[in-house]
Amino acid sequence: MAEQETDGGYAWGRLALTLLIALTVNAGMWAIIVIMPAVEAEFGSSRAGAALPYTLTMVGFGLGNYLIGHAVDRFGVTRALIAAALATATGYGLATLSQSIAMLSLAQLLVGFASAVGFGPLIADISHWFVRRRGIAVAIAASGNYLSGAIWPMLLAGVLAENGWRAVYLVLAGVTLVGVIPLAFALRRTVSDSTRDAAEQASTRFARSAGLSPRSLQYLLGLAGVGCCVAMSMPQVHIVSYAVDLGFGAEAGAEMLSLMLLGGVGSRILSGLLADRLGGVRTLLIGSALQCLALMLYLPSGGLAWLYAVSLIFGLSQGGIVPSYAVIVREYMPAREAGARVGFVMMATILGMALGGWLSGQIYDLSGSYALAFINGILWNGLNLGIMLWLLWRSSPRPPRRPSPDPGPPVPAPM
Repeated sequence: MAEQETDGGYAWGRLALTLLIALTVNAGMWAIIVIMPAVEAEFGSSRAGAALPYTLTMVGFGLGNYLIGHAVDRFGVTRALIAAALATATGYGLATLSQSIAMLSLAQLLVGFASAVGFGPLIADISHWFVRRRGIAVAIAASGNYLSGAIWPMLLAGVLAENGWRAVYLVLAGVTLVGVIPLAFALRRTVSDSTRDAAEQASTRFARSAGLSPRSLQYLLGLAGVGCCVAMSMPQVHIVSYAVDLGFGAEAGAEMLSLMLLGGVGSRILSGLLADRLGGVRTLLIGSALQCLALMLYLPSGGLAWLYAVSLIFGLSQGGIVPSYAVIVREYMPAREAGARVGFVMMATILGMALGGWLSGQIYDLSGSYALAFINGILWNGLNLGIMLWLLWRSSPRPPRRPSPDPGPPVPAPM
């Protein structure tokens, strides 16, 4: 039953709908980055102050991954999607009424929380429908987040230039309601108990190989997620502001962000294929090492073409890291708790993004440049690398210890 139900035509069709929903609802995570220079100018805030709405967005996004993941485990993905779409649109509406950074930040907290349904909860849901191709399925579902960031800023650039950031948010509110709620009803079907039982048995075997309880592994992955995403946030959050500082303009920065995220989509697909062959831990370790190298490329000063090239390289390097956490969770943890477990680890990665975005702004305000912020990201990336190397060593099978040769019966001492 499990083999017939998973990896089939329905599963791939459901994945296509999941990707479309994720592309729509995840726009709230990226819109605040594009409007950040406009917000900074309107409210006359510092760079760190202008980054506060983004930080609150990511805090809400992280909490939403965990709490909405719990709701998906209990009530199903359809109900969670409908409620979250309504809440996201409400957050957009409240943001347009903001008269201060503080008011906008609170509205973004709601936008981030509700739009999280399009990330961890959707990834956990689609992971139930694939076994042999789970890695690529999770990667495609997670790509909706990056596709959203790559597509919507470009589509809404004209609205931003002509009518301001509030008009952008009104458009996104309407698109969320119209694009998410009808599709949510198409995901009402759930996997059978036999499929869940088979997945439970497989994850139990993996967990025994690592010798860690699900809770211990969850916390360890959470810490690793914070480390990798503090590093990841530096270019993603501040690339538009960085381009403005260098005199290239916000439009060039938005193009770099789109290029970075499109590269991330390609990276996620490739990482999904690798995860189906190498497993989640090895795939994540490869991505983390490449991300560290890409961050180093930002340190040499270069012109506009250099920044475009490095942004693409960075996207191609780091895109597969976060989906690999979901693959690891499904490999090592109970299937019936997938929504909450995946949600927790996704929450940790998002909180790492929030911390990194704010921390980079603070470093910029204190030092007057982004050089130290890039170095800070490289150091946090080292924490992630250390944890994943340790987990790989812990999970690797070890040859059994050979018994010492039998010395045979004692030889009597000579008389």
